[in-house]
Amino acid sequence: MNYTTIKLAIRDDVAILTLNRPDVMNALNTQMRAEIAHAVKEAGTTARVLVITGAGRAFCSGQDLGDRANAADIDLERTLRDEYLPMLKAIFDCPIPTIAAVNGAAAGAGANLALAADVVIASESAMFLQAFTRIGLIPDAGGTYWLPRQIGAARAMGAALFAEPIKARQAADWGMIWEAIPEEGFAEHWWSRAIKLAQGPTVAYRHVKEAIRGSYDNSLDEQLALEARLQGECGKTRDFKEGVLAFLEKRPASYEGR
Repeated sequence: MNYTTIKLAIRDDVAILTLNRPDVMNALNTQMRAEIAHAVKEAGTTARVLVITGAGRAFCSGQDLGDRANAADIDLERTLRDEYLPMLKAIFDCPIPTIAAVNGAAAGAGANLALAADVVIASESAMFLQAFTRIGLIPDAGGTYWLPRQIGAARAMGAALFAEPIKARQAADWGMIWEAIPEEGFAEHWWSRAIKLAQGPTVAYRHVKEAIRGSYDNSLDEQLALEARLQGECGKTRDFKEGVLAFLEKRPASYEGR
């Protein structure tokens, strides 16, 4: 696919997907949603970690309300089902670790696009906004799924009802995101995080994601059985053997991702 609303670059096993509509703060339109879904699937087969970030001063301002001649006539159910769901599932189901490097404002569906990633690293100048009730809507694009799991029902309810900005530092303190980093050096920091994951045991990372997500619905017995099965698969990898040998030889491990 020839991308027109995003950029995809792969270097050192790191895929960088840049939302690239800076003139509208990287607002999501139909074309961008399709391109994101395609690029994420591409990255999942060609890289060992995926970073999603935004061009310009914003990460993503959410739904592009100028994407239709009359924004009030958008069929929201169809749009969410046919356009947002494939994009969000592509990110959630991506077999490699995913990082949202939130460089600026993440509002509405843009905030929840970021929260779909495995790890969110934000610049301290960034903020997260569940803006939906400002225009008579509920949080969508996974917002009602991610938020209660990450910050609890009370904070999720307040974020949704009051639609007030949550600054990156506060988001980190609440557990909504992994960390908030000073704007100076932000890009270098998320790149170093991405490189660490790209050079790590990729199969183990994939199973970490499966195990943690499975814990929400499993009983203790079910979760212990899941851990045993996934650990058994990890134990058959070349990376496990390399990790043990490196530990015994007191040297850094050189993982191949298999």
